[in-house]
Amino acid sequence: MKNSAPQTIYTPESQLLHPARLLQKMYRDLKNSRELAWRLFVRNLKARYRQTFLGYLWAFLPPILTTLLWVFLNSQKILSVGDTGMPYPVYVMTGILLWQVFVDALNSPLRLVLSSRHMLVKVNFPREALILAGLGEVLFNFLIRIVILIALFLWFQIQLPFTIVFVPFGIMMLITAGITLGLLLVPFGLLYGDIQQGLTLITSLWFFVTPIVYPTPTSLPGNLIAKLNPIAPLLVTTREWMVTGITSQFTVFMAVSCLFFIFIALAWLLYHIAMPHITSRIGA
Repeated sequence: MKNSAPQTIYTPESQLLHPARLLQKMYRDLKNSRELAWRLFVRNLKARYRQTFLGYLWAFLPPILTTLLWVFLNSQKILSVGDTGMPYPVYVMTGILLWQVFVDALNSPLRLVLSSRHMLVKVNFPREALILAGLGEVLFNFLIRIVILIALFLWFQIQLPFTIVFVPFGIMMLITAGITLGLLLVPFGLLYGDIQQGLTLITSLWFFVTPIVYPTPTSLPGNLIAKLNPIAPLLVTTREWMVTGITSQFTVFMAVSCLFFIFIALAWLLYHIAMPHITSRIGA
């Protein structure tokens, strides 16, 4: 009886020598990973809140407490941020929630790959499933946190500008930026535990050089740091679309977005090619 089951043949020949075949395989793996990605997403979501007393409240508490801290510092003149163009609590909360979208997307590839290390070694499955599951978690976390924004906008009677329709694109770019950088770190993070530890430190410092709780600086060196920060125009423009409707960095936003669209394709390519080699090494 003829065996029609698909067979996978491994050769030492680089996949880059056959780009068309490589792209077809990447697309096929992405398509075939959707069902597994959903199962991983549901499993991870249940595991995260199963043994917590406050449950889903943990999705709300960090941004609320962080916002209250910065509002208190500003009200006591310990921190003077100047004119933000909107109520300061709204400014801080929108900035923190948008920043958290980026950080969640940045951490999700390495976090999910590390938590699935044993499955990677023992089971042959499309590695893209881990990325899609992480994307689902990022979107879920943001969607439930929108409740905070709605309440805050109602409290301060914020009139939504017509540019609110562009906010999903801004969110998408923050996620794209985070996943791009996260994918680039995965091969190194699997081999060296320092990467995950260092990532926590870097994002903590990155928070303070991004216009999240203060307006974009207009003088050196703050202005130069903001210009070199690729996340700054994405966050600032998305917040402006959400609240004021007047954009100050739209051109830079579009330029950075185009770069991340290119880089995410390259990051996915690196991830797809490197993962079989990395998993075989950690499983040896």
